[in-house]
Amino acid sequence: MITAKNICKSFADREVLSGIDLDIRPGTIFGLLGPSGAGKTTLIKIITGQLVSDDGEVNVLGKNVKDLTGADKKQIGIMMDDHGIYERMSCSDNLKIFADIYGVPYSEIDKTLKAVGLAEAAKRPAMKLSKGMRARLRLARVLMIFPKILFLDEPTSGLDPTTMKYIHKLIIEQKERGCTVFLTTHNMEEASVLCGEVALLNEGRIIEHGAPDEICRRYNHQKKINIHLTSGEDLGLEQESDSAAVISRLLEQGKIETIHSSEPTLESVFLELTGRKLEADEEAKYA
Repeated sequence: MITAKNICKSFADREVLSGIDLDIRPGTIFGLLGPSGAGKTTLIKIITGQLVSDDGEVNVLGKNVKDLTGADKKQIGIMMDDHGIYERMSCSDNLKIFADIYGVPYSEIDKTLKAVGLAEAAKRPAMKLSKGMRARLRLARVLMIFPKILFLDEPTSGLDPTTMKYIHKLIIEQKERGCTVFLTTHNMEEASVLCGEVALLNEGRIIEHGAPDEICRRYNHQKKINIHLTSGEDLGLEQESDSAAVISRLLEQGKIETIHSSEPTLESVFLELTGRKLEADEEAKYA
């Protein structure tokens, strides 16, 4: 559905992307993960034809991105920042403008607002929406066109946990209907929940890729079993046959409160590879 080969991009003397290769299968949720300023937004703009790369080739929907027709582009939904929201207009009128552009019947507007939980705010001006409601309105604009590919750039950044879970539900529903979702985020927990495959981006380069659980297992150097006892004591056992007898005995005695294997998180893998934490730093000037 989306392929990219050797994508490179620089602004002045600053290299933003270098040698990016991607191959994203239809009907999957792909996560491009990295801190703010890593180049995630720049890559989305290149893949969607908003920017031209210095080198490399991008194919979307089986065509070079440069050859996409207007009809092709209507199959692509893009949610980035507050782009496209008209502050003085109501939620309903915002979607009418988008419906006119994409040739979507007005009958879909109320259905879409209901789907994203904004039915009661249909007549409310966008400027009076909360941050979470604005995020749902931005998502409504792209869901209304039933895209084959959906690009979501940090869709839950700064949102409360309840709103975040609601948007996660909407994203999963898109995957279930066969939509390919390209998600950027610096939230590794979010990526683990949503994505079937991820790529870790740091300073314009992909430093690791694969299924989230596979990446974590790949960097499981300790291979330990961590046990928290009812007494409050913590035990760390090696993953070997001798530990089985210890665990069995503790279970029989009812002394185990929790037991976990030691696989790292995507966050800790990123830290190991780069020495950087995935904090939401101020967005770099060009990325």
